[in-house]
Amino acid sequence: MGASMVLIGQIDRILFEDEGFFIAVLKSGEKISGTYYESDIESIKGSAITLTGFWDEHKKHGKTFKFETLKVNQNELFFFLNKIIKGFTKKLSADLIEKFGQEELINILDNDIERLLEFKGIKEKRLKKIQASWKQFRSMRRLGEFLSPFDVSPALLTTIATAMKDVDSPCTKIKENPYILTNINSIGFKRADELALKMGVERENEGRISSAMDYVLLNYCEAQGNSCISKEVLFSGLDELLMFSHKENLYEAALVERVGEGSIVIMKNDRVSPARLYDAEKYIYDEFTTRAKMNSGGFVKDIEKFLADSELKLGEQQKEAVVKINEGASILLLVGYAGTGKSTTSKTLLNLLNTRFDKKEIMTCALSGIASQRISDTTGYESATIQSLLIKHESADKFPYSVVLIDEASMINSSLFARLLGKISRKAIIIIVGDDAQLPPIGAGNVLSDALTLELAPTVKLTKIFRQSEDQAITLIANDIRKGEVPNYRAKYEDFEFIEVNIQNYYALKNQLSTIELKELREENSQNIVAEIMHRVVESIEKARYRLKNKQIKEYLNYFQVITPMKGGILGSTNLNKVLQEYFNPNPKQCVKRGGLEFRLMDKVVHTKNENMTSWSGDGFKMGEESNTRRIFNGMSGLLFKIEEEEEQLFVFYPNEDVVVIYEYEELKSHLMLSYALTIHKVQGMEYDIVVIPMSFTHFIMHNTKLIYTAITRAKHKCILVGEGAAFESGCRKFESTRRDTVLLEL
Repeated sequence: MGASMVLIGQIDRILFEDEGFFIAVLKSGEKISGTYYESDIESIKGSAITLTGFWDEHKKHGKTFKFETLKVNQNELFFFLNKIIKGFTKKLSADLIEKFGQEELINILDNDIERLLEFKGIKEKRLKKIQASWKQFRSMRRLGEFLSPFDVSPALLTTIATAMKDVDSPCTKIKENPYILTNINSIGFKRADELALKMGVERENEGRISSAMDYVLLNYCEAQGNSCISKEVLFSGLDELLMFSHKENLYEAALVERVGEGSIVIMKNDRVSPARLYDAEKYIYDEFTTRAKMNSGGFVKDIEKFLADSELKLGEQQKEAVVKINEGASILLLVGYAGTGKSTTSKTLLNLLNTRFDKKEIMTCALSGIASQRISDTTGYESATIQSLLIKHESADKFPYSVVLIDEASMINSSLFARLLGKISRKAIIIIVGDDAQLPPIGAGNVLSDALTLELAPTVKLTKIFRQSEDQAITLIANDIRKGEVPNYRAKYEDFEFIEVNIQNYYALKNQLSTIELKELREENSQNIVAEIMHRVVESIEKARYRLKNKQIKEYLNYFQVITPMKGGILGSTNLNKVLQEYFNPNPKQCVKRGGLEFRLMDKVVHTKNENMTSWSGDGFKMGEESNTRRIFNGMSGLLFKIEEEEEQLFVFYPNEDVVVIYEYEELKSHLMLSYALTIHKVQGMEYDIVVIPMSFTHFIMHNTKLIYTAITRAKHKCILVGEGAAFESGCRKFESTRRDTVLLEL
């Protein structure tokens, strides 16, 4: 391979492109190939580029230059205006630089911005946008000059500058400690470290070690759901990340330092925990145990009479919950599996509490908008999402409620649970409702499950299933799976269907075929599963479109949903989304292409990051009110209803939360995905009329009882599984073995 070479040229045409990898021909005729993530390949067509890499000779395809790095040698100012300052298109940036030259243009932007109005294509509205954006990012040019010797890509520069726009003298701060960059959302330790080493930081530098320690700890915790890990796991993670071996003394020293400053806690059994997770779970533990000892004094003298007079008839297990609250319990864990009547029990509990407390003193809440809507529909009491409650009462010390019911509690991670408990007055009664057969929360901790294991509070478990009719089986099937039993899934039901798409004589073939032939066979079967799913789509499309035509956006989004365990592969959400988009939205009036993805007007989309975004309430947007910033959460599902090509922006309406969010084109790849098909983790807390789930051995690694249980229980009227019966059966028997390591269990 030898030393790498340099090639300079301009891209003339693109022959192939997929997820950042592309093959293209330069204007000079040379063929190049490699991967480029900074922007769409389209956007650098015609720009001068410098490549480093090597020539590769191929019998059939001739010579290709395989590049390892690609740098755009653009006019710095052009790139800056076009990529970073809002309101500039490529054409506009180029025209202005051509007309005024760099110096003069900067002078105009600084001192005499009105002059731009003489220019065709700049109107008042756009000028305002340019002005605001230029003010905001002016200091960034200095940042660019400071970082450019270290090969910082434009995309990374934009990220850094946007995050540090309100910081005084960012250059000095980065120089003093490049690892402050790891506080920025999309910059992990690795990218900051690369820069730091280029800036001359020593490999054994103390700041480097402690930044790496934070990163490893966070990764094991936030990403994998633990709130503490053993010291040896931490140290071996550091070895791997820093490419060291046996530097325990270095790590110990850094750890002592971190414990001293209070950012890491060491517990018994040599477990370490990030302080904020430790504090959150310690607080939860103390709150639960304190509240469990309190007595509310009860509510009605004759509970039997109260239950007899109630219009809701309860079973034995359900009554037990009502009796516990009436006997004075101040906190109650109500765990109910699918179909066991959690809503009926919740409603009766709230009616009991309503005998003493006024309706406006009673509040119900859940993590997702749809779950919160569901509680208020089924109980008749007010409901909100946890986030909106926290925001609404931000300035108050405590919520003004005497009763708080928390639903879908299995989804709430430790940090959020602690914030919520901290806002509930000590005198208030807390009812925590959930289903611990579902997947654990996204983020660190497993509060509901730990509280049950440790018996931290009075608990009632609902296991008896109430069925509307003999033909309805979703809840029965789900509960068999929860217990690790294979349900009677081939029988005929009104609301559940298993469509078998198998490889014929698979076991016999397994021994005769080569690995490649087997793989082809598997892929062919996966394609057959996709085809069968599309039959189901065709049957439902009419009804889905009818909802959309009648502006019933929420009903449209929650009508038909494909749910799959993974992102990759033929049956993964990425591929299924491309296929389903062709069915649900084949001829859009407008579309935007971004990095191999296409977003079309009226597409179903899902937001993929927890991030503060510019937004309006539904009515506020219609009335043309000023926008405000609010937190938009990973997993929120919406409709792309407007594309502004001029401004390079698109707008999404999220009906469950009643909010309209605006996205810049360059945010699409990182913030949005199509949502015709979603992974099971993304649909926690959601509910759809019809759910279709592919089942195949290609996803075998992901199959387990919790995952399949969570997927099936998302269906309201019909659940259709398509694929290999044997894969489904083995998934039903596979109990989730990953126990989370948590502070609660250690305490």
